[in-house]
Amino acid sequence: GYMMQSSDVADTQHEFKDRLIELMGEDKTDEFFDAWLANHVTRADVDSLAAWGFNSIRLPMHYNLFTLPIEEEPVSGQNTWLNKGFDMVDSLLYWCESNNIYLILDLHAAPGGQGANAAISDYDPSKPSLWESPQNRDKTVALWAMLANRYKDEPWIGCYDLLNEVNWDLPGNTMLRSLYVEITNAIRAVDNNHIIIIEGNWFANDFTGLTPPWDDNMLYSFHKYWNYNDQESVDWIISLRDQHNVPLWMGEGGENSNVWFHDAISILEENDIGWSWWPMKRIETIVGPYSIPFTSGYKNILNYWRNQAPKPTVDEAYDAMMELALNTNSANCHYRKDVHDAQIRQIQTDEIIPFRENNIPGILYMPDYDLGKLNHAYYDIDNVNYSQSTGFFEAWNSGWEYRNDGVDIEPNNDPVNSNGFHIGFIAKDEWTNYTVSVSETGLYSARVRVASTESGGKFHLAVDGEDVTETQTVSSTGSWTGFQDKIITDIVLEEGEHIITLWFDDNKAFNISSIEFTKTGEVEDVLFLALNGNTGDDEKSVEIALNKNIQPESVNQSIENFSLMVGGEERTISSVSAHPNKDRTIIIETEGFLVYTDQIKVSYDGTIITSDSGNILETFSDLTIRNILTPRFILPKKIQAEDYYFMSGFGLEDCSDIGGGKNIGYTNSGDYAEYLIYNNEEKQYQLNLRVAALYGSASITFYLIDENNNETELCQVNTPTTGGWQTWKTISSFVTVPEGVFKLKMYVNYGEFNLNWFEFDTPNDIGEDVNGLNSGVLVYPNPVRNNQLFIKLINSDNTDIQIDFYSPTAKHILTKTCKLNSGTADIDISNIPEGLVIVRVKASEKSFNFKLIKQ
Repeated sequence: GYMMQSSDVADTQHEFKDRLIELMGEDKTDEFFDAWLANHVTRADVDSLAAWGFNSIRLPMHYNLFTLPIEEEPVSGQNTWLNKGFDMVDSLLYWCESNNIYLILDLHAAPGGQGANAAISDYDPSKPSLWESPQNRDKTVALWAMLANRYKDEPWIGCYDLLNEVNWDLPGNTMLRSLYVEITNAIRAVDNNHIIIIEGNWFANDFTGLTPPWDDNMLYSFHKYWNYNDQESVDWIISLRDQHNVPLWMGEGGENSNVWFHDAISILEENDIGWSWWPMKRIETIVGPYSIPFTSGYKNILNYWRNQAPKPTVDEAYDAMMELALNTNSANCHYRKDVHDAQIRQIQTDEIIPFRENNIPGILYMPDYDLGKLNHAYYDIDNVNYSQSTGFFEAWNSGWEYRNDGVDIEPNNDPVNSNGFHIGFIAKDEWTNYTVSVSETGLYSARVRVASTESGGKFHLAVDGEDVTETQTVSSTGSWTGFQDKIITDIVLEEGEHIITLWFDDNKAFNISSIEFTKTGEVEDVLFLALNGNTGDDEKSVEIALNKNIQPESVNQSIENFSLMVGGEERTISSVSAHPNKDRTIIIETEGFLVYTDQIKVSYDGTIITSDSGNILETFSDLTIRNILTPRFILPKKIQAEDYYFMSGFGLEDCSDIGGGKNIGYTNSGDYAEYLIYNNEEKQYQLNLRVAALYGSASITFYLIDENNNETELCQVNTPTTGGWQTWKTISSFVTVPEGVFKLKMYVNYGEFNLNWFEFDTPNDIGEDVNGLNSGVLVYPNPVRNNQLFIKLINSDNTDIQIDFYSPTAKHILTKTCKLNSGTADIDISNIPEGLVIVRVKASEKSFNFKLIKQ
């Protein structure tokens, strides 16, 4: 259904066929199906797969091409064999053999249907399923026996995939195993050569009752869709391989972005697991190498079935369906070369290659950015769908057109310099790369085609990592499709092959279709100017891009000519130098760190910096620096647990605590999350955690990872049982965080818990309750000099208290339990080291924290 865009009106093949028969008769419907089968897979498709680098094809088979349904058998219990299916497999096998490609036979639709998800197996609820009919199971066994006997000596038959994605309530999978064993025995009666593939129940991933293996030439196949691509996502199936010494195969995955494709294949191959992808083609898609055009005639038929259009005539319906059948031929499809590039080439290399040839002077079409990985050919914030892991669907290409990366592409009808598509749905700091060939060095103008309903969108261009334009501001054109020219002048380009980067500098939206470059003059015709600036990766510097190559030595004595303003205050500059790897860039180092919220401006009033051709750099004032630093939590700060920078293993769920939102949970030993933080000075904090747990205790360790990737333990925290997964309690510890930028890693040592948020807070003053209540607690003397400490509870009926002593780095030193005498406890602290100590007093359900100096 979904592959035909008909899920809501004809979700299965038999429903689709019945509706066509009603519309244009049985003969014309059969003619359509024959044309579809003749065009959908051809010799050219197999040749292409081989050329792209694939070594196998998994063929999804419908039993009705090989034998009649049990309801149509002339003699009940006997099997009528149809040549059509066998002949089609013969042809495909010949094409595969000619290309050294293995053919894997996959029974996608078994007699009666093997799954309640009817669209997958063509299950008809009005008839007995595979599991409700011994005759259907007998026919399935017989079909595999026929296939095995026919292909037993064929070396390019790779495997027999016995049943695709069973999804039926089969207690213990007892009936599934029984049928698998019966099919295996029938195959082995004639064929001992070929591998047998066993898929689990519930869409291939439940192997309950299907171990140990019953054949010495079989493998287990699982399917993978929409989940994370980390080691944990495959560990569950690897353990099955290790336990039973049986090979694994990821028999079906896909329907996601190129980022997901690359990451999934990478983790599979790292673990020596073979794979197969879905689909090769379907109607109007970006997720496969070929997209079948969604024709107006076929849309009319669907709209009629939806009661949204008049009934087409027989001839209109026939013409529309035959057009659709012919369009399934790859020669008539839209070719998505980025898909197989992500699956094959990008697994092996970070290299980007041109999507098309780009010459300057000439036109760059914005959707034709280079082929390559995320962060190499492009960057887009939304680039993958992990809905199976997160519970939330996320679009990657929000325009759902042209390419399968995160870049958002839509169609347009701009008559000027358009290839029919444009980039839209932009976000700050997204970018795309274009490999170009510049015919000669000189000054160029750029004619940029943009459209927007509002003014204020910003972008700039860079060449080989150095800005070549100032930041450009887009004005409203009146509509999203009303493209107009934005002209940029005096762009210096050098002859040769280069990479042009289109940077988006603001979240204000606009669409961009193309850039046409025209040579307008020579480099010497323009002054030596500062164009742009941005923050450096080290978070302590800014980079100034100039329009001409710098004479490096001229920069060395220029520090007194620069001023740097951060948030309206002058910041000390520690050094100014020419960039070691960029010809047109100056680096200004500053004392202290910069953060992503800083507003930064640079001025220059000197005459000593020159270009390599002798031009003097023009002075400039208040050049705005693009702050492209990664956002960090600036301490002190409350951090929502779900706002991690990176995470492995946790799940998210709705949180009923005050403030709502999400909490992380489903914790296991080894799970961790990382958060980016900045601390402007070494300081002690009270680390508060908002936790919940139905049972048991858990242990968390927090680590700081510095800019050199050195990991230091910050503290270890034990979480309590709170009585429920949404029964929340705040616990605290004390930590000292040094100055600097860090990744804060929260690591689960053991146990299950939910975490809503954690907070770095300035420690409470002496005598203040962590919950903000009047403590009524006195700790004295402070400082303490004679190892005798007194703790007094005022207006309290407590008779017992617990006192915990911690070092300033939150290391636990000692626990004492004391009885009060007239509300006061006399405590010997001779075992406590001298210096600053954190004292926590627990009385009833309250706890009180104090700083204590022992001398």
